[in-house]
Amino acid sequence: MLIVKKFGGSSVADRDRIYNVAKRCIEDYKKGHDIIVVLSAMGKTTDQLIAQAQDINPLAPKRELDMLLTTGEQVSVSLMAMAMNALGVPAISLNAFQVQMHTTSTYGNARFKKIDYDRIRHELDNRRIVIVTGFQGVNKYDDYTTLGRGGSDTTAVALAAALHADTCEIYTDVEGVYTADPRIVPKARKMREISYDEMLELATLGAKVLHNRSVEMAKKYGVQLIVRSSLNRAPGTVVKEVVGVERMLVSGVAADKNTARISVIGLKDQPGIAFKLFDLLAKHKINVDMILQSVGRDGTKDISFTIPSGDVREVMDIIKDNQNRITAQKVECEENIAKVSVVGAGMMSNPGVAAKMFEALYNVGINIKMISTSEIRVSVIVDAKEADKAMQAIHDSFGLED
Repeated sequence: MLIVKKFGGSSVADRDRIYNVAKRCIEDYKKGHDIIVVLSAMGKTTDQLIAQAQDINPLAPKRELDMLLTTGEQVSVSLMAMAMNALGVPAISLNAFQVQMHTTSTYGNARFKKIDYDRIRHELDNRRIVIVTGFQGVNKYDDYTTLGRGGSDTTAVALAAALHADTCEIYTDVEGVYTADPRIVPKARKMREISYDEMLELATLGAKVLHNRSVEMAKKYGVQLIVRSSLNRAPGTVVKEVVGVERMLVSGVAADKNTARISVIGLKDQPGIAFKLFDLLAKHKINVDMILQSVGRDGTKDISFTIPSGDVREVMDIIKDNQNRITAQKVECEENIAKVSVVGAGMMSNPGVAAKMFEALYNVGINIKMISTSEIRVSVIVDAKEADKAMQAIHDSFGLED
């Protein structure tokens, strides 16, 4: 049996936790299984490296940032291999260049293209535990790239898919996937299982337990994920295609505080203007989420949309540089906002979910700035300072607690 195990930064934050992870992996190894371990950087290492970079150059080139940030995982995998060897089990650490994990050339947000897994197969055949750096790849220029925050999950799923692993276990500091962040909503309930589609929505909408691209890839290649704690032996949450017949109306509530709203005001009310605006952003690889267009008046219209907070400066510069081309009178940005969402496959056959959500927000005096819906999701934009209160109110309203 081939098992891929991914451990996050908090799971390998210090010596004791590194040895805890090493022992858990060795247990399955001694049962005769082949083990691939994917690691994130230790603890807050990535945050510390980013802070160092900003201290040196706040406008550092993205290529150089990736060169810096990939060192974090190289430290954790090498220390893990040392720990396993100290425990009498042969292990080897490999970085993205040694495995040859090929990605696109988008520094800071690269995507996998293919994986050359011959080296991994060779090491597994020699009964070694293989420990691979998460979060990183190599592009066509032989430069290191990173996959974006949470990218180690995607590394693990990519390896599981390429090597046809029997299972992919994602270890974190919580015991599985909850109906809301248990650190914000204390009565949140751990789910025994959840569908790929629901998990993808929750991950995309701010639930930090899994990287959204890892779920997308798991669904595409049929990789069964198990999310569980590295700190205890509690059963986790299984993420798979089909879940039990008895479905909750809503599976979970998520909040994304890494959100900003851009308002492009005074655009000409004529065909092709929206295309010009969003084509411009697409060419710069900017992810746009919720979009709201006002009713045209006096020959003009306004368009508002949300983007990740980290893209604000770039988007504002792009629009201002092309203001005449897209016929905008002015552009404004609002950063202190959050996106709060409810997700559930059961919503497809049950009207009134949005109304119940809006009622919950009204009852606690929270104003809604934007609304977006899909078959299994309703999202609203609220003030960032009210995001936690909104999550709690919505969670209580749908009865998701234990």
